[in-house]
Amino acid sequence: MTNKRGNSEETKNQNILLFKNSLSEKSTLGFSDFVPEKEEEVARSKRSSGSAVSLPSALWGYILCSPLTDKFMDFNSRFEYAHRMALISDDIYKAAIGNCRGNYVNMNTANSICIDSLQRYMECTSGLNMENILDPLCNKSDVKPYCREHYYNFGEDWMNDEAVQQALKVRKGMIRKWELFNMTMHYFEGKNDTFCYAYDIFSSFAYHKKLVSKNCRALIFSGDHDMTFPYVGIEQWIVALDLEIDSPWKPFYINNQVGGYEMTYAQKEFSLAFATVKGAGHSVAQYKPKEAMALAERWLASKTYSSSM
Repeated sequence: MTNKRGNSEETKNQNILLFKNSLSEKSTLGFSDFVPEKEEEVARSKRSSGSAVSLPSALWGYILCSPLTDKFMDFNSRFEYAHRMALISDDIYKAAIGNCRGNYVNMNTANSICIDSLQRYMECTSGLNMENILDPLCNKSDVKPYCREHYYNFGEDWMNDEAVQQALKVRKGMIRKWELFNMTMHYFEGKNDTFCYAYDIFSSFAYHKKLVSKNCRALIFSGDHDMTFPYVGIEQWIVALDLEIDSPWKPFYINNQVGGYEMTYAQKEFSLAFATVKGAGHSVAQYKPKEAMALAERWLASKTYSSSM
């Protein structure tokens, strides 16, 4: 994502931790691209200044929650995810696997068997809430109290309350109205550029690949009921980084209950922790705040680069 106004973020000589959290598909592309891109930019600036790139005090790490990393890989992984979650039958899955050549996003109109399989897949999944497949799919123009979106309005009312703004020392007149989503920059599949931003990064995988050679750390986690950008696609590009497994897949516990699953990868001075949170949707902290906080706190408290979570 490119800021058309030409604003740049200055990097000072201090510890740097970049964090990105998704709220929805509309808010994801850009920040998930921005974080690894900024990490790589920091490393470049350190090289040009003559400082050692390996200094952890300059380039510490980054956290990504439910990121959109590659527009093809992440959207394409929804099909595999649908089968793993029993949303489509084996016959739909096998027909598509055998005839779509691994592409479930860009349909070949000449391939009638593939088209039929994907149409059946869409029929089975179009009525789901993509942010959490267990949540009801709500009409956003008529949100009912049982819908998660119903409570977003309370958040905006709170943010725009004058007493709240005074308590938070928000400068008066800084912004006309505080909104939960900034629609001038939020991305959805197929969205064109806006007057502020160009959605010109198709994939940020190359930035992740470059960061593997740096002295930094990454924490990437996802809700296992998120179909917006399923954990399946995240696993695919992490595996493609070709890192060694430092700690194999295992459950993590919150209050003696399984909170999700995690594993870590490492290569020299780079480490990557990947986790899925049980029962969580796209914005993990909204659904499972304790689990999300525990993952982040343990990762931040870790002192070594090839450490077990």
